[in-house]
Parts: sequence; structure tokens; C-alpha cells
Amino acid sequence: MRQIKPLTLRRNFSWTFAGNLVYAACQWGMLVVLAKLGSPEMVGQFTLGLAIAAPVIMLTNLQLRTIQVTDAKQEYLFQDYLGLRLIMTGLAMLIIVVITIASGYRWETTLVIFAIALAKAFESISDVYYGLIQQRERMDRIAMSLMIKGPLSLILLGLGFYLTGSVLGAAVGLLVAWSVVLFSYDIRNGASILKTLPNSYPQNSLLPRWHLKTLGQLIWLALPLGFVMMLISLNANIPRYFIARYLGERELGIFAALAYLMVAGNIVVQALGESASARLAKYYAAGNRLAYGKLLLKLMGTGLLLATTGLLVAGIAGKEILILLYGVEYAKHTDLFISLMFVSAIDYVFSFLGHAMTSARYFRIQMPLFILTTTTSAIASLWLIPSIGLRGVPIALSIAGVIRATMSLGVICHALRLFPRQKGSE
Repeated sequence: MRQIKPLTLRRNFSWTFAGNLVYAACQWGMLVVLAKLGSPEMVGQFTLGLAIAAPVIMLTNLQLRTIQVTDAKQEYLFQDYLGLRLIMTGLAMLIIVVITIASGYRWETTLVIFAIALAKAFESISDVYYGLIQQRERMDRIAMSLMIKGPLSLILLGLGFYLTGSVLGAAVGLLVAWSVVLFSYDIRNGASILKTLPNSYPQNSLLPRWHLKTLGQLIWLALPLGFVMMLISLNANIPRYFIARYLGERELGIFAALAYLMVAGNIVVQALGESASARLAKYYAAGNRLAYGKLLLKLMGTGLLLATTGLLVAGIAGKEILILLYGVEYAKHTDLFISLMFVSAIDYVFSFLGHAMTSARYFRIQMPLFILTTTTSAIASLWLIPSIGLRGVPIALSIAGVIRATMSLGVICHALRLFPRQKGSE
């Protein structure tokens, strides 16, 4: 059977960048649709749904895609990853239902959360197939999936909102789009990858496998990273919870619209990080310290360039950008927009350290790191948001970001110092 040839790092980055660019632009387009056709309150309602569902999905995802990609020794089968993901996704839906009902949200908001959570469940299953493809360094296939999913999501979300005039209709449109992409493209794409593997290769089946001992070992390996991803999601969403509680859905909608413009730089950051993860893992497994460190420095240098560019654009033309994209009401918060771009600058530079830690399979050490970061974010948000409103959000995020960057840098320095002797996971 003909083997699939990996793409070069440059081509993988190009495809990942293009796919993420289209997808992120369409996600931003969803907020624009809600902002232009609806109101800040509607944007806030939609954002709250994402903020409730995302941390739970992140926890139960266990970051299995990263485990797959960095599994250079093929310790687990694709069927194991798929089987575990199906179990954990079902658990996630149950947890979200309990949290939402216990929180006492009004009925329409509750249904919006349920619809978004189900859409995220389909997305998490697609993610397992992405891991299979990314492990073989064929980011072009993932990019094509994102290029289909993004426009389809925007169209169906807009159609759902237009037909119903409600955020619930928009959320149902999103749910339909993500389920269609999973069943019509992602599963078929994963099957085509498996068919090209040698007949002796044990992963050439799309059926999930539930071998209890293997699943237990995989959970034990992945659970720390699942907690880390939940904490990362919480760190991003904690300010949203406090804004919704103390300032209301309208202010949450304004913040969410402004904050999403930070995604522009994150497109490049995530594209680079995802494209380089498998390569970093191979360098680390092979003991090639020089190549590992050199690639990481290049990634961080790119992040610094993006950070500088973003701050300059926000400082020079921030108000005009907000008027053009959202309207005068949002442009009243130009100072908040510039402050959020400063926060994103910290993330652009130091988020690559997270990819480096994961590629070196330093999973458990990330738990205390992000527990401290998330706790700091919660305390700072509780202290600042009720007293000074939206102006307190970038301050809280900056404090948490500096702590995360400092601790991450310490872990990487430790990993590089022990590089020649490192064999397993930390």
C-alpha cells in the first residue's frame, strides 16, 4: 500500500495558517452577524454559552490530539484514542447539563448552552481524526476541513439567526454545520489515511476500541493535560463569568467582540505551534537538543514580531477598526481594545512554551502551573471587575499571563538542562 509522504514544515505551516485563517475569520464573522443583526446582549448570550461549554469539553478531551501527535513510539492505537474520546464526550455532555440546570439560567440561555455544547461534542470527535492526520504531518487535510467548516458554520448560523431572530436558532445552525463536516468529511478523511498504512500496521480500523487496561493507562497519561486545558480555558473565560455576573450580558457582548480581534495573531501562533509540535516531539525523542532549542527560539521570535505589529495597529487605528467592524457603540471602548492587544502580546510570545513542554511530554508539571495561573486570574477578576468594570479585565489577564510565562520558561529551562537524560514523561 502506498505510504502518505509527510509535508515539509514550511508547507504544513502554510496549510495550517490558511485553514486557521479562514476558520477564524468565519468565527469572527459569526460575532459580526450577531452584533450587526442583533444586539450586544445577544453577543453576550452566545459568548456565555461558549464560556460554559468550553472548559468542560477541554477537560474531557484530555488533549488526546496532542498525545496522539507526540506518540512517536506508537504506544497506543487510533482505536484507543477514538474509544476514549467517545466515552469522555458523553461524560462532558452530562456535566454541562448538570452545571447549566444548577446555575439557574433562564430557559432560552439554557437551550443555547445545550446546543453549543452538542456542537462542541461533534467538534471534539473531529479532533481525534485531526490527531491521526497531524501525526503523519499532513496538515493540508486538516486545513481543508477547517476551510469547509468555517464558511458552512457562518452560513448556517446566519441563516438560523435570520429565520428565528434568536441566538438559539444561530446555535442550532452551528450544531448542524459541525455535525455535517464530521460525518461527511472528517471521518472519511481519517479512513483514507488508515487505508494507506501497511497491512501489518495495527491501527487500520475506524472502529473504537474499549480495552479497559489500555484506556486506564491512557487516561492516567492524559488526565493532567486535560486538567491543564480546562484551566487554560477557565483562565480565558473566568473574566467572562464575572462580567456576566456583575456587569450583565450587554457588557459581556462588548468585551467578547473586542477580545475576538486578538485572534488575528493567534491564527499564526496556533498554526506555527500545531505545525511544529510533531517536529519538536521528534527532536526531543531523538535527543537532538540543538534542533529542539533552535526551533523553539524561531517560534518565539515570530510571536514577538506579531505582538509588536498588533500593538502598533491597535494604537494607530484602533477606533477606526472598531467603527468599521462593529459600530460606534463598540468604538467607545477603544482603550479596552488596546489594553487587550497588550495582553495578547504576552500570549503570542510565550504560548510556544506550552507547545514545547507538551512536545517534550512534560504533562504533569503543567497542572500546578495552570492552577496558579487560573487562581490568580479568578482572584484578580473578583477584585477588579466589580470595582472598575471592563477596565479591570486586561489588568487581571496581564497578571495571570506574566505568572504563566515565568513558570513556563522555568519548566523549559529545566527540560533543556536534563535533555540528554530525559526518557519518559514528567
